Amino acid sequence: MKKLPQISEAELEVMKIIWKHPNINTNDVIEKLSKTSKWSPKTIQTMLLRLIKKGALNHYKEGRVFVYTPNVAESDYVEIESRSFLNRFYNGALKAMVLNFLEQDKLSDDEINELYQILEERKNRKKD
Repeated sequence: MKKLPQISEAELEVMKIIWKHPNINTNDVIEKLSKTSKWSPKTIQTMLLRLIKKGALNHYKEGRVFVYTPNVAESDYVEIESRSFLNRFYNGALKAMVLNFLEQDKLSDDEINELYQILEERKNRKKD
């Protein structure tokens, strides 16, 4: 599995915007994040620069603004972070995590039924 840059919680919010809108310019990133955060434009620009330095983003100049593209696929990031979470809290055992949610009544009947359907579909797909 490839090594991904360490992305902070705040930087992850920036990455979510860029994953959703690849080839987005600085002004648009600031506009979109201003709707969901209280960060100043300077703070957002600083996070963009940090993500570039970490290798998570690429950028190029288009006219008077920079345009950002992700160097890290969202699916790769989610997969690695999910595995990291499982390893840190459940010694890598998905079963232990699901059992914990069930024992703590954190899953509704609808969620349990949905999980059951997903597992059945996966099981049937493996048979084919």
